[in-house]
Amino acid sequence: MPSSLSVAANARLGANAGENLSAQFSVQAQFSIQAGAEPGVMPRVMELFAKRGLVPDFWHSAVSGAALSIEIRVAGVERDTVDYIARCARQIVGVDTVLTASD
Repeated sequence: MPSSLSVAANARLGANAGENLSAQFSVQAQFSIQAGAEPGVMPRVMELFAKRGLVPDFWHSAVSGAALSIEIRVAGVERDTVDYIARCARQIVGVDTVLTASD
């Protein structure tokens, strides 16, 4: 019969194993978005992250003439979520290109 100490230790190990498994499927994602320099583009892009409770680790945007370039990095996101955010960003009016990378 296992002691309560060993049951508690196994429960902790099980919890840690779940965290480790979850960490294996989460990635640091990078998004590179090219769009027209329109005022509504940036809040619409940010909304895609906010709706999912994600705060980007890095956000840089720059305007050059009529073009808007946005670079975003966010950690701890699942690969499926990265793909979904990219698909949604491509549907935003004014967005021309969305590229992603993850590690």
